[in-house]
Formats: sequence, C-alpha cells, structure tokens
Amino acid sequence: MILIAGGAGYIGSHANKILNKRGYETVVYDNLSRGHQEFAKWGHFVLGDLADKDQLRLCFKTYPIEAVMHYCAFCYVGESVDHPSEYYRNNVVNTLNLLDVIVEYGVKYFIFSSTCSTYGNPLQIPMTEDHPQQPINPYGKSKLMVEQILKDYDAAYGIRHVCLRYFNAAGADPEGEIGEWHEPEPHLIPLALQVAAGQRDHVQIYGTDYDTPDGTCIRDYIHINDLAAAHLLALEYLQSGAPSDAFNLGNGNGFSVKDVIGEAERVTGKSIKTVEAERRPGDPPMLVGSSEKARKILNWQPEYTDLDVIIKTAWRWQTLAK
Repeated sequence: MILIAGGAGYIGSHANKILNKRGYETVVYDNLSRGHQEFAKWGHFVLGDLADKDQLRLCFKTYPIEAVMHYCAFCYVGESVDHPSEYYRNNVVNTLNLLDVIVEYGVKYFIFSSTCSTYGNPLQIPMTEDHPQQPINPYGKSKLMVEQILKDYDAAYGIRHVCLRYFNAAGADPEGEIGEWHEPEPHLIPLALQVAAGQRDHVQIYGTDYDTPDGTCIRDYIHINDLAAAHLLALEYLQSGAPSDAFNLGNGNGFSVKDVIGEAERVTGKSIKTVEAERRPGDPPMLVGSSEKARKILNWQPEYTDLDVIIKTAWRWQTLAK
C-alpha cells in the first residue's frame, strides 16, 4: 500500500489516480489546508496533519504502508519570501516528522516532490542534475534541506529515496476528473484562463525587464499527468533495488510569460488582458531543465509535451469540470 501525503492536492491527486489505475492500493493523508477532499477520489482517505506524529503513527498502524510519496510542501516562491517561518516549519520540520515515523515502521521507499528551485539562478541552460544547488528563496532552500536530510536518512536508516525536481507543473487530468485548483491561485496558466473565462479582469506580468527575448520570465512547463507517471516509475525503480537518486522532470523547452498568455489566447479564442507589475522577489529570469537522465534511467516518456496541449487540458478543466 502506498501512502500519498498531500494526495488531495494538485500533483498528489493526479499521482493517486494513476497509481490506482495501475492496480496499487493507496492511502491519501491530507489536512485539506490546501487540498480538496473532492480530489481524494481513489483509495482510502485519512484526515491528518504531518505536524501530528500520533495521527501519523495511527495511520501507519492501520494500513500496511510499503512506500511513501510526499507532496505536502508549501510551494509558492513569493509567499516563501514573505513568510519563511511557515515554509521551514511545514516543508522541513513536518517532513522530519514523517520521516521519523517512517523509520519507526520500517518503510524503505520514499518519493520526494522536490523542485528546480533548488538550483537557483541557472549557470547553464538546460539545467542538469549536476548543476550547483544554490537556491535563492526560502521555498527552494527548504526543499534542498530535505534532499540533504534524505541522504543522511538513507545512510543511517536505509530509506532509499528518489527526489523528483519539477519544473513548472501545468495542465489537468485529460479526463476532466481533477485539475489545478488553488485558493488563491498563484500560477500563470490558470490565472490566464480565468481571465479568458471572465472570472477575473486581468493577469499580472511580474517583471518585463528580465534579460530574456521579450523581457519576461521563461519557464519549462510539464504536464501534470507526465509528472504523476514519473512518480510511479520512480517507485518501480526503487522496488527493483536501485539506489537513491535525483531526477529532473521538465520538457526541455522554455516559454516566456508572454508566450504562455499568447498561447492561452489562441487555445481559448479569447482576449486576455494583462497588467505589468514589478518583479517578484526570488524569481530567476529563466528555468529550463534537461530530463535526459529520467528518460534514460526511469524510461520516462512524457506524453503531453506541446504547450497548446497542456493548455487545452487546463482549459477543459476550467470550463467543464469546476
């Protein structure tokens, strides 16, 4: 049985669906502070917080957990700059609680939702896994701390792990059952689509003076189902006896903020009003990753690689599912 910590959130719910379709039994453990019970459609559900070790122990005592996938981190760069204490407490301290209970119950496989933000400002594009990890915001720093903790827990307690360093997760379940739903919504694609749907007046562009072709930030967008599939492959990799490792997950192509908004206009056939704003602290100008290692070692083969396809699945969720 697989424990999905944060399985009622955006990425965890998509992973939960894929795991169940592949025949795995799952337990979703979530406090619903940023997730939605409606997304916990598959497997068992436990309402619980990682800050509560007793509740965690009860979950492990109740269910025969063989592996853990961890998606409970706070993940907004700007928020982490404004409220670092919340990020270090939730992303680091609460992860330590989870890891300690894992040690108590002898679980040996751990899949960690990490981030390309551990790299900081890119020294080369595309970024590979051996790129120096020099995060420039508390969010990235908190994720790097956990990566370092995991190495020590592997050496001391034999918890083999895979750290999956995402670039920008985007899109929605192609079947329309779940999708991206944050309150408030911080991400560019759903914000642009909300403007197209008439649910908000405009989308802000944070910074137009970056050293990029059109002056706006460039990011690497990866479809949520491709991310979820990589978690299953990472689990099977560990189950095969392979050692702990880290893998980038991205498309290897970068799109600027203006590129994304333009593509959203083409997909929806709607005009999307934009308002220019100041740069956000902690935002690198460009993040584009190489996922060749994941393709080679995990045999990961992304299915939804075109930006228009990613946006189409998000638009379907935006207009039909909610």
